[in-house]
Amino acid sequence: MSQEMKIDFEKCGGLVPAIVQDAETKNVLMLGYMNEEAYQKTLDTKKVTFWSRSRNCLWTKGETSGNFLHLVDIKVDCDNDTLLVKAHPDGPTCHTGTDTCWGEENRDTLSFLKELQDFIDKRHEEMPEGSYTTKLFKDGVKRIAQKVGEEALETVIEACAGTKEQLTYEASDMLYHLVVLLTAKGLRIEDLVEELHRRHDPNWDKQRREAKAKGQMK
Repeated sequence: MSQEMKIDFEKCGGLVPAIVQDAETKNVLMLGYMNEEAYQKTLDTKKVTFWSRSRNCLWTKGETSGNFLHLVDIKVDCDNDTLLVKAHPDGPTCHTGTDTCWGEENRDTLSFLKELQDFIDKRHEEMPEGSYTTKLFKDGVKRIAQKVGEEALETVIEACAGTKEQLTYEASDMLYHLVVLLTAKGLRIEDLVEELHRRHDPNWDKQRREAKAKGQMK
Protein backbone atom coordinates (compact mmCIF):
# COMPACT_ATOMS: atom_id res chain seq x y z
CA MET A 1 0.00 0.00 0.00
CA SER A 2 1.53 3.25 -1.11
CA GLN A 3 1.45 6.25 1.22
CA GLU A 4 3.04 8.47 -1.45
CA MET A 5 0.10 8.54 -3.85
CA LYS A 6 -0.66 11.81 -5.57
CA ILE A 7 -4.29 12.46 -4.70
CA ASP A 8 -5.95 15.58 -6.08
CA PHE A 9 -8.06 16.62 -3.10
CA GLU A 10 -8.53 20.13 -4.46
CA LYS A 11 -10.30 19.12 -7.66
CA CYS A 12 -13.60 18.60 -5.82
CA GLY A 13 -13.20 21.10 -3.04
CA GLY A 14 -11.03 19.06 -0.70
CA LEU A 15 -12.93 15.76 -0.91
CA VAL A 16 -12.46 12.66 -3.06
CA PRO A 17 -14.86 9.72 -3.44
CA ALA A 18 -13.69 6.54 -1.71
CA ILE A 19 -15.16 3.29 -3.02
CA VAL A 20 -14.89 0.54 -0.40
CA GLN A 21 -14.44 -3.02 -1.66
CA ASP A 22 -14.29 -6.22 0.39
CA ALA A 23 -10.72 -7.42 0.00
CA GLU A 24 -11.81 -11.08 -0.13
CA THR A 25 -15.11 -11.19 -2.02
CA LYS A 26 -14.33 -8.14 -4.23
CA ASN A 27 -17.89 -6.89 -3.67
CA VAL A 28 -18.40 -3.12 -3.42
CA LEU A 29 -19.59 -2.30 0.10
CA MET A 30 -20.16 1.45 0.15
CA LEU A 31 -19.15 4.87 -1.13
CA GLY A 32 -17.82 7.56 1.18
CA TYR A 33 -15.70 10.70 0.91
CA MET A 34 -12.25 11.43 2.28
CA ASN A 35 -10.30 14.61 2.79
CA GLU A 36 -6.59 14.60 3.53
CA GLU A 37 -7.19 14.22 7.26
CA ALA A 38 -9.53 11.25 6.82
CA TYR A 39 -7.10 9.63 4.42
CA GLN A 40 -4.19 10.02 6.82
CA LYS A 41 -6.21 8.73 9.78
CA THR A 42 -7.19 5.70 7.72
CA LEU A 43 -3.51 4.97 7.07
CA ASP A 44 -2.52 5.58 10.69
CA THR A 45 -5.28 3.56 12.40
CA LYS A 46 -5.87 0.96 9.66
CA LYS A 47 -9.60 1.59 10.14
CA VAL A 48 -11.39 3.23 7.22
CA THR A 49 -12.29 6.83 8.10
CA PHE A 50 -14.34 9.32 6.09
CA TRP A 51 -15.34 12.97 6.16
CA SER A 52 -19.04 13.27 6.96
CA ARG A 53 -20.58 15.90 4.71
CA SER A 54 -23.76 16.04 6.80
CA ARG A 55 -22.04 16.38 10.19
CA ASN A 56 -19.01 18.23 8.85
CA CYS A 57 -16.52 16.10 10.78
CA LEU A 58 -14.39 12.97 10.59
CA TRP A 59 -16.09 9.63 11.22
CA THR A 60 -14.55 6.20 11.42
CA LYS A 61 -16.88 3.55 10.03
CA GLY A 62 -17.95 1.35 12.93
CA GLU A 63 -17.19 3.79 15.76
CA THR A 64 -20.77 3.48 17.00
CA SER A 65 -21.91 0.14 15.54
CA GLY A 66 -18.65 -1.79 15.99
CA ASN A 67 -18.75 -2.76 12.31
CA PHE A 68 -15.32 -1.44 11.44
CA LEU A 69 -13.73 -1.63 8.00
CA HIS A 70 -10.14 -2.83 8.49
CA LEU A 71 -7.84 -1.40 5.86
CA VAL A 72 -6.01 -3.73 3.48
CA ASP A 73 -5.02 -1.44 0.62
CA ILE A 74 -5.76 1.92 -1.03
CA LYS A 75 -5.31 2.79 -4.69
CA VAL A 76 -5.97 6.01 -6.56
CA ASP A 77 -7.46 6.05 -10.06
CA CYS A 78 -5.89 7.35 -13.27
CA ASP A 79 -7.21 10.90 -12.70
CA ASN A 80 -5.89 10.99 -9.12
CA ASP A 81 -9.30 11.97 -7.77
CA THR A 82 -11.04 8.70 -6.76
CA LEU A 83 -9.88 6.10 -4.24
CA LEU A 84 -10.42 2.35 -4.21
CA VAL A 85 -10.25 1.16 -0.61
CA LYS A 86 -9.92 -2.57 0.03
CA ALA A 87 -10.93 -3.65 3.51
CA HIS A 88 -12.10 -6.47 5.75
CA PRO A 89 -15.55 -5.67 7.19
CA ASP A 90 -16.35 -6.68 10.76
CA GLY A 91 -20.04 -7.03 9.96
CA PRO A 92 -22.78 -5.39 7.91
CA THR A 93 -21.48 -2.22 6.28
CA CYS A 94 -24.75 -0.32 5.83
CA HIS A 95 -26.41 1.44 8.77
CA THR A 96 -29.63 -0.36 7.80
CA GLY A 97 -28.03 -3.69 8.69
CA THR A 98 -27.38 -4.99 5.18
CA ASP A 99 -23.98 -6.21 4.00
CA THR A 100 -23.66 -3.41 1.45
CA CYS A 101 -25.25 0.00 0.98
CA TRP A 102 -27.08 -1.42 -2.03
CA GLY A 103 -28.78 -4.14 -0.01
CA GLU A 104 -26.70 -6.89 -1.58
CA GLU A 105 -25.35 -9.95 0.20
CA ASN A 106 -21.58 -9.79 0.60
CA ARG A 107 -20.83 -13.40 -0.12
CA ASP A 108 -18.63 -15.31 -2.51
CA THR A 109 -18.76 -19.03 -1.80
CA LEU A 110 -15.77 -19.83 -3.98
CA SER A 111 -13.56 -17.42 -2.05
CA PHE A 112 -13.67 -19.89 0.86
CA LEU A 113 -11.30 -22.12 -1.10
CA LYS A 114 -8.62 -19.47 -0.64
CA GLU A 115 -9.43 -19.29 3.08
CA LEU A 116 -9.13 -23.06 3.28
CA GLN A 117 -5.81 -22.96 1.43
CA ASP A 118 -4.51 -20.25 3.77
CA PHE A 119 -5.64 -22.28 6.78
CA ILE A 120 -3.89 -25.42 5.55
CA ASP A 121 -0.76 -23.39 4.75
CA LYS A 122 -0.79 -22.16 8.36
CA ARG A 123 -1.19 -25.71 9.65
CA HIS A 124 1.79 -26.74 7.51
CA GLU A 125 3.87 -23.91 8.91
CA GLU A 126 2.90 -24.23 12.58
CA MET A 127 2.16 -27.99 12.81
CA PRO A 128 0.01 -27.75 15.98
CA GLU A 129 -0.37 -30.95 17.98
CA GLY A 130 -3.76 -32.66 17.88
CA SER A 131 -4.60 -31.43 14.39
CA TYR A 132 -5.67 -33.97 11.77
CA THR A 133 -4.03 -31.83 9.09
CA THR A 134 -0.77 -31.84 11.06
CA LYS A 135 -0.96 -35.64 11.26
CA LEU A 136 -1.36 -35.86 7.49
CA PHE A 137 1.70 -33.71 6.92
CA LYS A 138 3.70 -35.80 9.36
CA ASP A 139 2.58 -39.01 7.61
CA GLY A 140 4.14 -37.74 4.40
CA VAL A 141 3.23 -37.22 0.76
CA LYS A 142 2.61 -40.91 -0.03
CA ARG A 143 0.01 -41.24 2.72
CA ILE A 144 -1.67 -37.96 1.72
CA ALA A 145 -1.78 -39.11 -1.91
CA GLN A 146 -3.28 -42.41 -0.76
CA LYS A 147 -6.00 -40.52 1.11
CA VAL A 148 -6.80 -38.50 -2.03
CA GLY A 149 -7.19 -41.77 -3.91
CA GLU A 150 -9.39 -43.27 -1.21
CA GLU A 151 -11.64 -40.21 -1.10
CA ALA A 152 -11.78 -40.10 -4.92
CA LEU A 153 -12.99 -43.72 -4.97
CA GLU A 154 -15.65 -42.97 -2.38
CA THR A 155 -16.71 -39.96 -4.44
CA VAL A 156 -17.08 -42.15 -7.54
CA ILE A 157 -19.15 -44.69 -5.58
CA GLU A 158 -21.51 -42.01 -4.29
CA ALA A 159 -21.78 -40.47 -7.76
CA CYS A 160 -22.88 -43.81 -9.18
CA ALA A 161 -25.08 -45.12 -6.40
CA GLY A 162 -25.50 -42.52 -3.65
CA THR A 163 -27.47 -39.38 -2.95
CA LYS A 164 -26.51 -35.79 -3.74
CA GLU A 165 -25.85 -35.20 -0.06
CA GLN A 166 -23.49 -38.19 0.17
CA LEU A 167 -21.74 -37.17 -3.04
CA THR A 168 -21.25 -33.64 -1.71
CA TYR A 169 -19.82 -35.02 1.54
CA GLU A 170 -17.32 -37.36 -0.13
CA ALA A 171 -16.31 -34.85 -2.81
CA SER A 172 -15.60 -32.31 -0.07
CA ASP A 173 -13.35 -34.84 1.67
CA MET A 174 -11.54 -35.44 -1.61
CA LEU A 175 -11.04 -31.72 -2.25
CA TYR A 176 -9.74 -31.11 1.27
CA HIS A 177 -7.17 -33.90 1.00
CA LEU A 178 -6.18 -32.66 -2.47
CA VAL A 179 -5.43 -29.19 -1.06
CA VAL A 180 -3.33 -30.81 1.68
CA LEU A 181 -1.43 -32.76 -0.99
CA LEU A 182 -0.84 -29.64 -3.07
CA THR A 183 0.45 -27.82 0.02
CA ALA A 184 2.81 -30.68 0.87
CA LYS A 185 4.23 -30.39 -2.66
CA GLY A 186 4.67 -26.62 -2.47
CA LEU A 187 1.61 -25.76 -4.53
CA ARG A 188 -1.70 -23.99 -3.89
CA ILE A 189 -5.23 -24.40 -5.19
CA GLU A 190 -4.65 -21.22 -7.21
CA ASP A 191 -2.06 -23.11 -9.27
CA LEU A 192 -4.82 -25.41 -10.48
CA VAL A 193 -7.01 -22.42 -11.26
CA GLU A 194 -4.22 -20.91 -13.35
CA GLU A 195 -3.79 -24.18 -15.24
CA LEU A 196 -7.52 -24.43 -15.93
CA HIS A 197 -7.52 -20.79 -17.03
CA ARG A 198 -4.80 -21.56 -19.56
CA ARG A 199 -6.79 -24.53 -20.85
CA HIS A 200 -9.84 -22.32 -21.29
CA ASP A 201 -7.99 -20.53 -24.10
CA PRO A 202 -9.43 -21.87 -27.40
CA ASN A 203 -5.87 -22.20 -28.71
CA TRP A 204 -4.58 -24.09 -25.67
CA ASP A 205 -4.59 -27.55 -27.24
CA LYS A 206 -2.93 -26.22 -30.39
CA GLN A 207 -0.24 -24.48 -28.36
CA ARG A 208 0.27 -27.64 -26.33
CA ARG A 209 0.72 -29.78 -29.45
CA GLU A 210 3.17 -27.25 -30.92
CA ALA A 211 5.18 -27.20 -27.70
CA LYS A 212 5.25 -30.99 -27.63
CA ALA A 213 6.41 -31.10 -31.26
CA LYS A 214 9.28 -28.78 -30.38
CA GLY A 215 10.33 -31.06 -27.53
CA GLN A 216 9.29 -28.64 -24.80
CA MET A 217 6.96 -31.15 -23.24
CA LYS A 218 7.16 -34.84 -22.50
